[in-house]
This record gives sequence, C-alpha cells and structure tokens, in this order.
Amino acid sequence: MAGWKSSVLRPGLTALALVILVAGQATRAQDAPPAGQEHAASSGARTGSAGNRSATPPGSPAAAEQHKLPADSTTTQTLELPGRTLSFTATAGAIRLFDDKSEPQADIAYTSYQLDGKDRGSRPVTFFFNGGPGASSAYLQLGNAGPWRISIDAGSVTPSSKPDLLPNADTWLDFTDLVFIDPVGTGYSRFVATGDEVRKRFFSVDGDVRSLSLVVRRWLEKHDRLASPKFVAAESYGGIRGPKIVNNLQQDQGIGVSGLILVSPLMDFREYSGSSLMQYVASLPSFAAVAKQMKGPVTRADLAEVERYASGDFLLDLVRGVADTEATNRLADKVASLTGIDQAVSRRLAGRFDVSEFRREFDRRNGRITGRYDGSVLGIDPYPDSSYSRSSDPSGDVLTAPLTSAAVELTTRKLNWRPEGSYELLSGGVNRSWDFGRGVSPPESASDLRQILALDPKLKLLVGHGLFDLATPYYGSKILLDQLPAFARAPRVKLVVYPGGHMFYSRDDARNAFRGEVEALMK
Repeated sequence: MAGWKSSVLRPGLTALALVILVAGQATRAQDAPPAGQEHAASSGARTGSAGNRSATPPGSPAAAEQHKLPADSTTTQTLELPGRTLSFTATAGAIRLFDDKSEPQADIAYTSYQLDGKDRGSRPVTFFFNGGPGASSAYLQLGNAGPWRISIDAGSVTPSSKPDLLPNADTWLDFTDLVFIDPVGTGYSRFVATGDEVRKRFFSVDGDVRSLSLVVRRWLEKHDRLASPKFVAAESYGGIRGPKIVNNLQQDQGIGVSGLILVSPLMDFREYSGSSLMQYVASLPSFAAVAKQMKGPVTRADLAEVERYASGDFLLDLVRGVADTEATNRLADKVASLTGIDQAVSRRLAGRFDVSEFRREFDRRNGRITGRYDGSVLGIDPYPDSSYSRSSDPSGDVLTAPLTSAAVELTTRKLNWRPEGSYELLSGGVNRSWDFGRGVSPPESASDLRQILALDPKLKLLVGHGLFDLATPYYGSKILLDQLPAFARAPRVKLVVYPGGHMFYSRDDARNAFRGEVEALMK
C-alpha cells in the first residue's frame, strides 16, 4: 500500500548524513548468531508480558526468549485453479537478526511458497515487500500474487466484509516461488532486544534496507536457493526500499538480482512534496483521470493530452507564479475544466491543488470525499461542513479489518504457525517513529536505480501504477523514468498503467494483465 502509508511525510537526511549517523551506532544486523543459536527462533517460545520485560535486563538471553517467535511451520498444500493444479510447500516462520556483538535484535517473519517438482537451482524466487513505512506484506500476498486472495476492491469492500480466502487464479506461483517478508513492527515481526537504540536503527531508511537485505540473503542460504534467479517486488514506499535493497544485495550481500518490480512506487520525496511545483505536475493527470472515469471507462491513452499539458503550458504557467495574474487564472480555469471542480475554488487555490484539497473539493457539493489510494472511490464525508478535512480514506481504511482477519486466518489455520501477540497489518507507530532524516535532501532511490541498472546490464525493471492513485501518482514515475540515461530505457525498463488505484491489482483485469507483464519479465 501507499508509497507511504501515512498522509504525513517527514522527508530528511541526505544519504551521506544517514550513513554517518548509522556508522556512529554500536550495532548492526548480522548474519551469524552466537555459537549454538539458530537464526530462526526455536519452538516453545512465547511473547512475554510488559511486566516480565521490565523485570529482565535488556539484551539478556532471557529477554530475547520472551519476545521469540515459534519455530517455522512447513506444510504441503494443493491448490485447484482453472486449468491446473499447483502442489507446493508453504513455510511460515522467522529469521533472527543479530548485532555485531552476536546479541539478538529482531525476529523477521516471512511466508514462502515453493512449487513442488521443480529444479530449485533454475527456478525464479521473488521477495515481496510492502511500504508504509509500517505496512506488512499482506496487501501484495492476499490482494495480488499469493496462492490465496480475498476481494480488496475498495469500491465494494467494507470493514465488515467477510474475509474468505479463495484460490487465486492470478497467483505468480506458476512461474516463480514466492517469499513475503514483513519488516520489524509489521505482521508478526518483532524486536527481541529492548530499548530505543535498536528501534532507531531499524526504523530508518538505511537501517531498514540493511536488515531486509540480510533477511533475503539468510532465506536464500537457509533454503539452498543461492543459485536461483532472484527478483524483488516492492510496493509504495517500496519505491524507496526496493532499489536500495537491490543495491545492497549486489554490493554488500554478494547476491545478484535479475529483476525489480515496483508497484505504485514513490521513488523521490524531493520533487513531489513540500513547496515543489512538480507535485502539481505529477498529480494533474490522475486528477483528470478521476474526473473522466465518472463519465465512463478510462485508459491512459485517454489522458495523452492532459499529460502533454501538464508538462507543457501548465508547468510554464506554474513557473510564472501567482505574480502573473493572467497565467494564474489561465491555469486555474484549465484545471477546473479538467477536474470538474468549481472554477471559483480553483481560482482561489491558484489552480494548485494538493491531494487533500482535491479529495475534499471534487464532490463536496454532494457531501462526499474521494479516496486517496483510489480517487475513483467516493465515500461519505463525516464532517461535510468542517473548514478542514476530517475524513478517513474510503479506499484504504476499509481494507484494514478484512485483510487483518484474512492474514491471521492464513497464518494460524492454513499454515499452522501460531505466534502470540497481535498481527500488525499497518502500524502507525512504525510510521510515526520512522527516521526519514533531517538534512536538506529527502530520501530518493533514483540514484540507486541508475547504479543497479548500470552495474548489471541484464537487470530489468518493471513499474506498475493505477490511473486513479492519488497517493503515488503514475505521472510522477513517468517523469522520473524519463530522466534515466539511455542504458536504462525500454525495453529493459517498462512502465505500465492500468485503470485502478494504488492497489490497482484489486481489479481483476489489471491484476491479470500485470501478472502477464511479470511473467514476461522473468522469461
């Protein structure tokens, strides 16, 4: 889900400043445990109560045992799908990370699916990460690529929708094994060390990348898959996380990656937030798409003229600034005509709508607000007369209950792995604690994309977006990808855009089409 899961962005540190900050800290994620201790937690452990934790010295073996996840659970599964039957091995478990003193830091939960009867040395394996920061991998697993899925079409789902797990005809398991990873603080993943320092290390841009890259390497070693073709799929904030993980795997972990798949990514906080004019350019085609779909089906081809205007006369008039009244009125009136928003409102805002303003004003006359994750979804504004927006997201918040229930059902009943404690689908605590940095250059992964594509000419990149996604607009990725050098152009780099929102795969046609693109990438 979202290139970020919270609507509050806290961009920050330059990459150099973050490296300096982390280098000054005493511990790091390690791939080697103390002698005689397993990487994955052994059986019989249970999460301790708050009282027990306070009575045990932080960092002691006893404290780690209190937080420990149970032993891995491996089951054999059979999935009946149209025209085929898939038999596979499913594992739900965890990989433990240690610091440079061999003290346990965190247990990172994962769910993997490996198709039976295949040569695992030549069969691809794909590692999945969602975004947030603070989101578990359930969105991609249960909405898109896993063996089972539930309906997450925000146009029809409500919090009370029944979370029935059904065979997923569009699973990627036909052509790649699947590993869904939950960063610490999401899903069942948890810290086993106590104190603020370990959280500061993991809840940061670079600390997150190092820990998750290490988990990928440890999973490959644990399951004897180092020879397999490897792919990384990342959603939303995964646009920052994914390219950086591939970079770390290539240069720090000694792991080559064949392809990177980005789903509704945000790849650069610098240009599409704060006072940057580019945020208005990036959002305008999606605003127009939301308006057009009210009158009938829309494809990206229908937005060609809007895209040309956004990067042409619209941008030129933005640069002229509000000091140029004629230019400002001209662009405000054009924006009003493209979005259907009242001309007087558009002129009052100088044609510069941020996402929250667009969501509120688009159908305010009828007391409705658009979704942020899917602008085509309209919900009731609980405070229609308020001077500021106080609404939940009708396209995102409705998914929390059914997805959480389905994830718990899948893990504990179907896969027979029963951790104690609550499953965290989307952790606001992680998001609020995240260190985006404090420097003049907020996080971006465009430089990482250049590095990984230049270092490995065989590496391919696929980027998928939804037309109606207001959280991470597709045109922002289009602008960024167009800046890459010739070695990073089509056909090895491809952008695909579908009718849909942030989770465009919630729509059957888009999910099926995107699956085809991924399969072609892996051939």
